[in-house]
Amino acid sequence: MSDNLKPCIICVAITGSVPTKANNPALPISVAEQIESTQEAFEAGAAIVHAHVRNDDQTPSSDPDRFARLMEGVQKHCPGMIIQLSTGGRSGAGQARGGMLPLRPDMASLSVGSNNFPTRVYENPPDLVDWLAGEMRTYGVKPEIEAFDLSHIHQAAAMNRDGRIPGQLYVQFVMGVKNAMPVDRDVFDYYIRTVQRLAPDAEWCAAGIGRHQITLNEWCVSAGGHARTGLEDNVRIDANTLAPSNAALVRRTVELCEKYRRPVATWQQAREMLRLRAA
Repeated sequence: MSDNLKPCIICVAITGSVPTKANNPALPISVAEQIESTQEAFEAGAAIVHAHVRNDDQTPSSDPDRFARLMEGVQKHCPGMIIQLSTGGRSGAGQARGGMLPLRPDMASLSVGSNNFPTRVYENPPDLVDWLAGEMRTYGVKPEIEAFDLSHIHQAAAMNRDGRIPGQLYVQFVMGVKNAMPVDRDVFDYYIRTVQRLAPDAEWCAAGIGRHQITLNEWCVSAGGHARTGLEDNVRIDANTLAPSNAALVRRTVELCEKYRRPVATWQQAREMLRLRAA
């Protein structure tokens, strides 16, 4: 299928582990708020929800019970939507980061290497990466590779070849995190070529942080990839306006699909392209 006809999968990252209601009152924190926000985004065109959970005081949580309640609500109100849970390092330490994988979400994020964040090192030691990948294999969870660096694409491809990440790869380029990979079009284009060379059947997307979100959305849509948006990565529509909801950011991405004449993937199409089990 040519890139300009290929449906674009929109992922909405609803909460994350960093923004708070002080950054944007629209940020959904409680499980009930997250379910409502996800339903709005689903109806606006998102086929994947990328989800963290929070404690009542807004601090990041790795509580499997909260993840279970969120999954139950999304499955009820957004039937067929792809649920992708975060195993990111801000929500817990060590194997606690994968404590929700026995819930068998459709997907889970997997960072296969370490890198710098603004004030700390985002540690993903090899033994933890292998353990998380093993748990995903055990429970039938498809990894979403979060590539903060070129080496992460090479490592994911190596893990794919030796069976630690079986099947088709799904790689997300993360750009715009301070001290990590900046937003650079030459790098973005090279990432695409690298994925296509090392894993020809892979699907790819990208996440732009902060004001770069709309830039990466447009690069992805125009280049035939998939797009991630949402309040986790960016709490504003523009420099002067807070985003009123996750759905508003999804609708902005849908407009880009219309601009480049890319159809927006339904959840059925997204599941087929990512080779996921039936809803």
